[in-house]
Amino acid sequence: MTPRFSEALWTAGAAALAVCVSAPVAAQSLNERTAISGLPLEGPRASMQIEHVDLAIQVLPDQRRIEGSADYTINVSDRLEQLQFDLDPRYAVSRVAVGGAELPASAISNPDGLLTLVLSDAVEAGETVAVSITYAGSPHVARNAPWDGGIVWSEHEGQPWIATAFQGEGCDMLWPCIDNFTHRVDTIETRWTVPGGLVATGNGVLVSENDNGDGTTTFHWRARDPSNYGVVLQIGPYELAERMYESRYGNTIPIRFWHLPGNGKDARRLVRETETYLDFFETLIGPYPFGDEKAGIVETPHLGMEHQTINAYGNRYRPDPLGYDWLLHHEFAHEWFANQLTHASVNHMWLHEGIGTWMQPLYLGWMHGEMYYTSEMWRQRQMINSRVPLVPPEGQLPDYNDREAGWGSDIYAKGSWVMHTLRYLVGEDVTFTSLTRLTYGTDTPVPGQIEPVTRTTDDYRLILEEMTGENLEWFFDAYFYQPELPRLVSARDGDVLTLRWETPSALDFEMPLDVVVDGVEQRVEMPGGTAQMSLPRADAHVLVDPRNQILMYDEAIARWQESR
Repeated sequence: MTPRFSEALWTAGAAALAVCVSAPVAAQSLNERTAISGLPLEGPRASMQIEHVDLAIQVLPDQRRIEGSADYTINVSDRLEQLQFDLDPRYAVSRVAVGGAELPASAISNPDGLLTLVLSDAVEAGETVAVSITYAGSPHVARNAPWDGGIVWSEHEGQPWIATAFQGEGCDMLWPCIDNFTHRVDTIETRWTVPGGLVATGNGVLVSENDNGDGTTTFHWRARDPSNYGVVLQIGPYELAERMYESRYGNTIPIRFWHLPGNGKDARRLVRETETYLDFFETLIGPYPFGDEKAGIVETPHLGMEHQTINAYGNRYRPDPLGYDWLLHHEFAHEWFANQLTHASVNHMWLHEGIGTWMQPLYLGWMHGEMYYTSEMWRQRQMINSRVPLVPPEGQLPDYNDREAGWGSDIYAKGSWVMHTLRYLVGEDVTFTSLTRLTYGTDTPVPGQIEPVTRTTDDYRLILEEMTGENLEWFFDAYFYQPELPRLVSARDGDVLTLRWETPSALDFEMPLDVVVDGVEQRVEMPGGTAQMSLPRADAHVLVDPRNQILMYDEAIARWQESR
C-alpha cells in the first residue's frame, strides 16, 4: 500500500439486473463485513480452493455501475452442503448455477456480505465443482483512495478515468471471492468491457482486444496466482509506453506503462527508470516474479497501489532531488514484498511495507552512494512512533488509519529500521540471502519456476535462526511484539563504563554494540543485556553505535515528536 506518511513527507521532504435475489444495501454505506479484509477462513470458505475463475465485468460509467458474471472451477477439501463467497451486499445477485443447474432464489442469500449458496446435492471431499454467479450494482465509492478504498469515478478531458483500490477492504468490493490473504486463485481470466475509445488494463498478459460493434470494447487478460486485492479495474483513454528489459537471469521482461495523453515523455522516462529498479531488485533479492507476464504500470486518479503486474501510479511525474520516483519504486517493490511474498494476516503487514520501504534507501545507496542511504534512514527514523506492537497479537485487528496508535506508519518506517538493525546484527550476506529465501522459498529462484509464498513474522525468524545457528527470539520479541523501543542506559564511574539494555520484554536484549573510545572502535558483546568496559582514562571520549545501526529509544526524537 502507498504509505500515508509519504505523500507529504517524502514528496515535500525528499522532494459493482433486473431479477434480484439479494437486494443491495444503501449506496453510500459500506457493509461491516465487507469493510474488513482477511477475516478467518471458516466454514465452507476454509474448504474451497478456486482453481480458476473467468470474471467478466461491463463498466457503465454514465450510471456509475458494473454488471458482472463469474465462472469458477472450485476444488473442495471437505464434504460441503453449502458454498460461500465474500461479496459486498450492495450488489444484486440475479443468477447462480452450480454444476450447470440453476439454484432457486431461496437457496441464495447475502444479507451481510457472506454470499451463501445452499446446494441441492452436497459436494464430496476431493471433488471439483463449476459455479456461475451473475451480479450487478454500483461499487462503493472510495472516500480517500487508496487508504479508504473503493472505486474512483473520475474524468480526463471529458473521458471516463476510473480506478479501484481496496487493499484494506478486499476483493469482495468488486467480485465474489474468498477475501483472505492466504487464498490465491490459481488462474484468472478477466474480461473488462468498457465504452469505445477507452483502454482497460489488467493483471497478467493481454489475450485479446475486441470491438463488440455496439460502442464497447472488451479487453481479455489472463494471470496466474494473483493477489486477491490486486484484481482491479483501471480504465482510461490510455496510451502506451513500453520497453523490453533483458534480465540478468536470461529472460526478457516487457515493461509497459499505460499513461494519459500528453504524458508520453514523462512515462517513457519512468519506463527507463523502471529498468534500473529491475536491475536493483534482481541483483539484491532475486528474479522478477512475474517476468512471463509483464512489469506493468498504469496512471490512476489516486496516488498508488501494488496491483500485481499493473501497479497504480498517481504521483504526477513529480521531480525529486533524489533522482527517482519514490512512489513508483515503492509500489514496484511490492511485486516482491506483497505479490510474491504475501503476509498470512494483516498483523504481519510489515513484511510488505517495512521491507518494501527499506528497499528505497538501499536503492538510493546502490545508485548514488552511502550518503543517500544514510539520509533516507534518518528521515524514516523520525517517523517511528512505537506506541503499539509492530505485530499485534493474532485476534487483534490493527487499524491502519489510527494515527494516535501510529501502527499504520510504523509498519513502514519501523519495519525498515528493524531490517537496518538486523543487517548490523547478522551481517550483509545472511540478511540478503534470508530475504531471498523468505521471498521465494529457496536461495536459488529461477524464472519460470517461481510460485508465491505466504509468510508470518515467525517464518522469518526461523529462516534467520537456521542460517545463523542462533536463537533470535530476544530480537523478534523486542522489536515486533513489544510496543516500546529498547533503551540503552549508560553510566560512567571513573574509568569504568557500564552499558545496559532495558526493554519491556521478558527476554534479555543481547544486542551487541560498536563503541568508539578515543577514536578506537571495538565490538562489545552484551550477554544478559549488560556489559562493562574499562576506559583508558576517566575523561575518554566515548561514542556508542557510531554509525547509528541500532534502532533504540532516542530522547531527542521523543522530545521533538512531543512538541509537534
